[in-house]
Amino acid sequence: MSLTEEILSQLPGDVLGGLRRSDRILTSIREGKVPVPTAVKENQQQLGAVDWDVLICGGTLGILIGCALAVQGFRVALLERGILRGRDQEWNISRQELEVFLKLSLLTNAELQQAIATEYNPARVGFDNGVEIWVENVLNIGVDPVYLLETLKQRFLAVGGKLFENTPFGEVVIHPDGVIVNNQYKARLLLDAMGHFSPIIQQARQGRKPDAVCLVVGSCAQGFPENHTGDLILSFTPIQKQCQYFWEAFPARDGRTTYMFTYMDADPRHLGLEALFEDYLRLMPKYQNVELSQLKFQRALFGFFPSYRQSPLHTPWSRILPVGDSSGNQSPLSFGGFGAMVRHLQRLTQGIDEALQTDQLSANALGLLQPYQPSLSVTWLFQKAMSVGVNQKIAPEQINELLSAVFQQMQESGDMVLKPFLQDVVKFPALTQTLLKTNLAHPGIVVKIIPHVGLPALLDWLVHYGNLAVYSALFWLSQILEPWEKYLPNTSKYYWRRWVDAWKYGSGGDYENGE
Repeated sequence: MSLTEEILSQLPGDVLGGLRRSDRILTSIREGKVPVPTAVKENQQQLGAVDWDVLICGGTLGILIGCALAVQGFRVALLERGILRGRDQEWNISRQELEVFLKLSLLTNAELQQAIATEYNPARVGFDNGVEIWVENVLNIGVDPVYLLETLKQRFLAVGGKLFENTPFGEVVIHPDGVIVNNQYKARLLLDAMGHFSPIIQQARQGRKPDAVCLVVGSCAQGFPENHTGDLILSFTPIQKQCQYFWEAFPARDGRTTYMFTYMDADPRHLGLEALFEDYLRLMPKYQNVELSQLKFQRALFGFFPSYRQSPLHTPWSRILPVGDSSGNQSPLSFGGFGAMVRHLQRLTQGIDEALQTDQLSANALGLLQPYQPSLSVTWLFQKAMSVGVNQKIAPEQINELLSAVFQQMQESGDMVLKPFLQDVVKFPALTQTLLKTNLAHPGIVVKIIPHVGLPALLDWLVHYGNLAVYSALFWLSQILEPWEKYLPNTSKYYWRRWVDAWKYGSGGDYENGE
């Protein structure tokens, strides 16, 4: 019996079966064998009266935007395939990012405080050559998803939202004046919050394989030595099995959560989740200085997160807007859409509000709500630099050496360079400063990147890097022109504000220091 079989058999439910099902889905995606659904159809006839302004499919992240829009006074209905309930595993985020729940009147101060299950400081970034960097107030808040989602659900219902549980999405028909879902629910606009594997998104992508995949496994367990710190990204092994393994750890209310993750392309010859889980258990004693026999496992965690260069996704259809994981609106370095959803919640709420008010619901108009963001696109090169092709030969310590050098330079540049990057925000001045310093201090390491990532990827990155500078300048200019905005007609205002949002978020201008 493998370590994985032994540990997972101790947990309630068919956890091992779930792991193997996930592996089978991963294999079918890698082999390009996922059938393309026909979930979206079009009909040129008028639909007539609709029941809702907004219909949301997918409740876990959908309730966030659904509640925000219902509070604004829109008629909102939410379809959830099961019961809308948060998972037991905490979501880690920074306190500053949670302020949006207060700004949008979704939670009271007391409710927000109660939603925080754990809080710790500091967090570590470390590599196996002895480099350790400690930061405060980054992903140091553990939010209780069960309490958060239940509280938002009650708020949603209190302001007139309608929740349909045990109602899976089947199909949507788009009419010139609205959409009808499952031949029953009629609305002006459909928000797709069904995640990476949404049938709408699968149809929009037409079976295209992801450009990269992040595999993650982990657990929450009790019995660790007492430790009130966390790890944001830590590596203590060289490249093995054509993978560089990274670790995260967070104190949790019922133990300690540890994750191991790795980046790769979608080649079917790469290892799967069960093999990764076996390595996670094998390496855990060294990582946390504990014997497996001392641990009492509470739950196991595993998943894979596909990412596409063509993100955020613009669907070819009017009246459909992907949000959360469906939209691909997070960088290829981050996984799980809670942080990205929270970061964009105010922008999306305001944008959807204005789209509905001005009836800008065409594919092009809605596409501006999920704009190209150079600040996300530049991170593709970083992801590629942290992954290894199936047949690629690089030095076992190369990725650790590179990351160690880059993070040391960021640390020397101060928190305003380091902390935004750790929260998935890339800014042109900070990135330029880090690259120049790293190149001067470690020219040998930088030279090795070019054959590793390849010249086409580097040239593609230079385009996004240039656009990051352009977006930074345009956002600065837009703030000077802001007084003139009030003279624009409402429809023109919608477009202008979407461009300003794109420049703001696309240059990292939305970042607020959480000190």
